[in-house]
Amino acid sequence: MLVSALILGLLGSLHCVGMCGPIAFMLPVSRNQPVKQFFQITSYHLGRVLSYSIIGLLFGLLGKGFFLFGFQQQLSILVGIGMILFVLVPKIGSKLHQMHSPLQKVILRVKSALGKELKKQQNDTFFTLGFFNGLLPCGLVYMAVFGAIATGNAWKGSSYMALFGLGTIPLMTAVIYLKGIASTQLRKRVQNALPYVLVFMGILFVIRGLGLGIPYLSPATQVSILEAAPKGCH
Repeated sequence: MLVSALILGLLGSLHCVGMCGPIAFMLPVSRNQPVKQFFQITSYHLGRVLSYSIIGLLFGLLGKGFFLFGFQQQLSILVGIGMILFVLVPKIGSKLHQMHSPLQKVILRVKSALGKELKKQQNDTFFTLGFFNGLLPCGLVYMAVFGAIATGNAWKGSSYMALFGLGTIPLMTAVIYLKGIASTQLRKRVQNALPYVLVFMGILFVIRGLGLGIPYLSPATQVSILEAAPKGCH
């Protein structure tokens, strides 16, 4: 299932361009020094991937709690259904965006920190910009977070989000180098295709949770750690 994170990042890149593109456009990269520019952009992406990895680690721990009590497969099914409903019932997406309001102060601080970093041109500026960029709310990131929870493991959750971040790198890098690469028509095509990708991934998560005994795709029913623990003597 980790591969699905990379696919989500790759196919959802144009959505990222729409959300984070303005920040990428404003990166104070050295236009006349290609080598320095390369390292600046790489540092920016490393910051984003680290941020996503930490988020994945935390939500992977949450998923581990479900796994310990034997709910990992049910959770996988719920995550899959959630992804499908996110596409089929647009109101769910709007509800997720309304969740920003309780965190508005935190989001404003992140945006303020981004604004301050954009004015700097120090060695750590690009890494910091990438890190804060990864903390901004985004519907596509929510989908990746659902996947991280379903892994039922902190490190797998972290890896899931890291692969998602890696998947967004090619197009985000191209946007920095070639600002006009993402035409309006191309964006519309990808945006139209993205719901189908999310539904497909949702179906994969549901199949995985059913425990059909299919290697890698749908492993047989897993036994929770609590159930697997040796029974005490009477």
